[in-house]
Amino acid sequence: MPPRSTPRPGAAPQVAKRQVVALPLRDSDIALVAALKAGRADARSALFERYASDVQRVLYRVLGPDAEVVDLVQDVFVAALTSIGQLRDPSALRSWLTGIAVYKARKCILRRRRWRFIHLFAPGELPEREALLPSAEVSEALRSTYAVLEKMPADERVAFALRFIDGMELTAVAQARGVSLATIKRHLSKAQQTFRTLAAAQPALAPWLDNALDNALDDAVADASSDAASDGLTQEEQAP
Repeated sequence: MPPRSTPRPGAAPQVAKRQVVALPLRDSDIALVAALKAGRADARSALFERYASDVQRVLYRVLGPDAEVVDLVQDVFVAALTSIGQLRDPSALRSWLTGIAVYKARKCILRRRRWRFIHLFAPGELPEREALLPSAEVSEALRSTYAVLEKMPADERVAFALRFIDGMELTAVAQARGVSLATIKRHLSKAQQTFRTLAAAQPALAPWLDNALDNALDDAVADASSDAASDGLTQEEQAP
């Protein structure tokens, strides 16, 4: 057995080095948010792994088969990581991310419309953009649906897609858009009228329009009408 070394008189005592080991993240969103705010690198990857599919689904429902969805997913998480300190309720992480995704999708719709507007006046001065075409595997009905949505106002399109394509509850749609429930119901009321008119020219949408869609949209109109009456909205408030 080797002899113990004795410290020299006046020498500083040796302190054992402590190794800090990061604890694994629990499934709780509260723990994940706390780790993100603390700057843990593994929390960033955990956030993406946990919610990337949800974010991609929301973007796909609003934009359809679109080449920009992949880039927008990244944009959503960059925005989330840079503003995580603003999230007051960690348990609302999922809905908060959904709201960011909806914001990014709406901004994308508006940006494209501005490009088309400018293109009408100065086509020679704009850079060429690659056409965003759906893959061959996408059904004709789906292509027709998003061809109709492309012509709708951004607020109506987003509300319609989240409610009738993604199947969100009305309260969740309102929260994702950051507006009141009454406002979302009015958007849906206008959206159903616009969609029904435009979809009438799409043969692939006829079966859906005549059955399930009509029932769902009629319910939305009834909800919007009853909400407007209960809130006592003035004619000015109900005007587009």
